[in-house]
Amino acid sequence: MKRLLAAAVCLALSGCTLAQVKVNVASERTSLENQILGSYNSLSEETLLVASVRGVDPLGRIQTPAKKSAELQDAVTAMQVLSFHADDVDAFKHLGWVGENNQGRLTPLGMVRDKAPDDLKDFAAHYGQKEFDSVVGEVNTAREIIMRRAIETNTSLTPADMPQVRAVFAKLATDTAKPGDKLQLADGSWTVKK
Repeated sequence: MKRLLAAAVCLALSGCTLAQVKVNVASERTSLENQILGSYNSLSEETLLVASVRGVDPLGRIQTPAKKSAELQDAVTAMQVLSFHADDVDAFKHLGWVGENNQGRLTPLGMVRDKAPDDLKDFAAHYGQKEFDSVVGEVNTAREIIMRRAIETNTSLTPADMPQVRAVFAKLATDTAKPGDKLQLADGSWTVKK
């Protein structure tokens, strides 16, 4: 009986298959993109470290945080600004109020409130033009600081490389855009991500 049961279990299991795994490789990154994304990821890690630094050592003594350069502190603050405004920027994009331009920045496209989807009607009704302009300005300033930091931390880049750095950040924004987001193409025309 045990052998018959074991044989039945083996027979049943032999018909099982593993789930098929699909791997899609969108594109190979250029070395410039890898350098810039490395700087960006390094800033992300630095931002996490700033948020998690403890003020005391394991023995309970107060620790003085390590000094950071003004440029690094500005870049970390810029990353915090982007994180703070991420939900608002996502809502702006969903509403069609902003688009990602081909320079790695947000472009205001007009606050059309009457076409807001149901889940954003309250948000659209209560968000003022002055606040909108302020958030877009803060996000664009933060992005500029991060782009400059990417140049500062890569010995192979100079301020003359800023157009290429902007293009990489624009590509990153395009790659991470959600369906329905408005994107500016290299020729200056606008499209909607499918």
